[in-house]
Amino acid sequence: MTPIGTIHSPYFEISNMPVQPRGAQTVEGRVVVEAEFEAGLKDLEGFSHLYLIYQFHLAQKTQLSVVPFLDPEPRGVFATRSPLRPNHIGLSVVELLEVKGCELLIRGVDVLDGTPLLDLKPYIAAFDQVGQSRSGWMKASADEVAAMRSDERFG
Repeated sequence: MTPIGTIHSPYFEISNMPVQPRGAQTVEGRVVVEAEFEAGLKDLEGFSHLYLIYQFHLAQKTQLSVVPFLDPEPRGVFATRSPLRPNHIGLSVVELLEVKGCELLIRGVDVLDGTPLLDLKPYIAAFDQVGQSRSGWMKASADEVAAMRSDERFG
């Protein structure tokens, strides 16, 4: 896969970052899409939120069992949001504030500055919103998730 752009954020180190967008609700950043893909941004400004699909570019290893944030038990990597997955792909939902040419201003960014963007898609409630869901082993409250910050375990 070839990145289509770069995500910029105020986070330059893995330590002490939010571990999910919930912990970065007021944090603004920007996405700079390569000029060759600018035409693909047409009509995006009508959407309030986007999925950012990106590469955990600093993840050096893969583990099939990880100890996730907010839980002391080892879990299968596919039952977590850990960056130590085989393809090091991340997903975040962010608020789209503005489209300016090849640049998207966003809010709720929880990724490192310079993260390669692989793709983006609009969040569409009629497609994506679920009425009821289960969160498996994850029992933390929204406030606990918002307060959680990263450490070096996934570097």
